[in-house]
Amino acid sequence: MDTGEDEYRIARFRERLARDDTAELGVRIETRGTAVLLTGTVPTAEHREEILRLAETELAGLPVRADLVVASVDPPERPEELL
Repeated sequence: MDTGEDEYRIARFRERLARDDTAELGVRIETRGTAVLLTGTVPTAEHREEILRLAETELAGLPVRADLVVASVDPPERPEELL
């Protein structure tokens, strides 16, 4: 990893996630060896796909690993049964 240029690109990606329509402040971006690791929870699968698309664009040429969990905000289909 070219430290200077790559760190700049990662910082720019982090800033873009914070200010764009996705506004995902809960997504952590870290470097792990030669790869970039994205972790956190996002509200929808569409947000996850958008973040991955942005990462592909902003971090082209860098290996990106993603562990982004989609939070389920739907109400339960039936009442919970307590035993």
